[in-house]
Amino acid sequence: MRRPTLLVIYTAIAIVLAIGAFFAYESTSKAASSIVKAPSTEEISTKTIKASAEKSESQSKSTEQQVEELMSNMRLKEKISQMMVIGFQTAQVDDHIKAMISTYNVGGIILFDRNMKTPKQVAMLTNNLQDLAQQTKNQIPLMMGIDQEGGAIVRMKDQVSPIPSQQELELKNNKNLVYQTADRNGKELAAMGFNIDFAPVLDLSATDTRSFGTDPQTVAAFGEAAVSGLNANGLTAALKHFPGNGRSNIDPHVETSSVGANKLDLENGDIYPFKSMIHNVDNNKFFIMVTHIKYPAYDKENPASISPIIIQDLLRKQLGYKGLVVTDDLEMGAVSKYFIYEELGVKAVQAGADVLLVCHTLENQEKMYNGILQAVKQGKISEKRIDESVKRILTHKLTSDLPLHVDPKKAKNVVGKNK
Repeated sequence: MRRPTLLVIYTAIAIVLAIGAFFAYESTSKAASSIVKAPSTEEISTKTIKASAEKSESQSKSTEQQVEELMSNMRLKEKISQMMVIGFQTAQVDDHIKAMISTYNVGGIILFDRNMKTPKQVAMLTNNLQDLAQQTKNQIPLMMGIDQEGGAIVRMKDQVSPIPSQQELELKNNKNLVYQTADRNGKELAAMGFNIDFAPVLDLSATDTRSFGTDPQTVAAFGEAAVSGLNANGLTAALKHFPGNGRSNIDPHVETSSVGANKLDLENGDIYPFKSMIHNVDNNKFFIMVTHIKYPAYDKENPASISPIIIQDLLRKQLGYKGLVVTDDLEMGAVSKYFIYEELGVKAVQAGADVLLVCHTLENQEKMYNGILQAVKQGKISEKRIDESVKRILTHKLTSDLPLHVDPKKAKNVVGKNK
């Protein structure tokens, strides 16, 4: 047999090398293709920088610019709904509240004992309500309110820490104790998802347990301490009941009444605590709730809550208040006995109220909403007037940084620990 020539040997070696190179190439290509599916470090870095830039751009916009952008995306119906804070009847999300948030885009909710069973349940409920609001087009957070004054007016009293009445606190004559009480109350409310407490009461009274007493300076000082304690925990306070209903012994839940005092007496007494707060405290840290009582010294015809003289001339112009004006519950007998709901909401808006409390029934809430909507369409209320209130509401919400979620476990652990 002849030995293979060098040419044959070299050819065979070349073929083997070629085959090896081919398979090596295929293996490398497959590996490379699998790597390409994931973004490179450079791509990840680029995306992160872009996201950070977009976030920074959003943060750099002024509150006014953000409000204007939101307003430009809102229909008239959505603006009107932002002016309403409403109540409902159950301890879970039901068809009533779902309709008011998802369909109407209502601006806020107020909870009562009927809605509240345990701290954990309340935290889960407020989370669920905020989630519904976040599913709407403009994703505007809800005002989440409660009447947690102390004494007789305490929701879920058997589970929260004790809150003495304002009268009890006044008798102890300790401003620091007023702050500590409000601070503890604020911590518990914040843990359950509330961002507004419709308190303190600034009415002057020697007999009403809801009052800090009859001395205007003391009431002002204690009221300021209470607001500060709530603010320390991210809650906005609501001073009530402007211009001061301590002189009346008739319950506005049932019937209207009239305060016969002259302007000088009212301004040196009943109105003084409100005036002091307006001048000494950031007006975005509290709302002012206007009562349904009549004050003929200012307006012989209308209760304060629907009086342009009291809201616009006295509260806005004379006292210089810049924050949100809230009506007392418009389903109270003091006004609901004398006006149909379609008319009542219109009168409140025309008077200058920013936020309308309608605390009970879907039927009355829809009537009030529809009455305002028709009034705008008919030219009885200008859309500019609606915009004034909605801008104040949105500014408050953006600058207050309302929390959308709280931890139900934390609520369980925080609420009632000082019992």
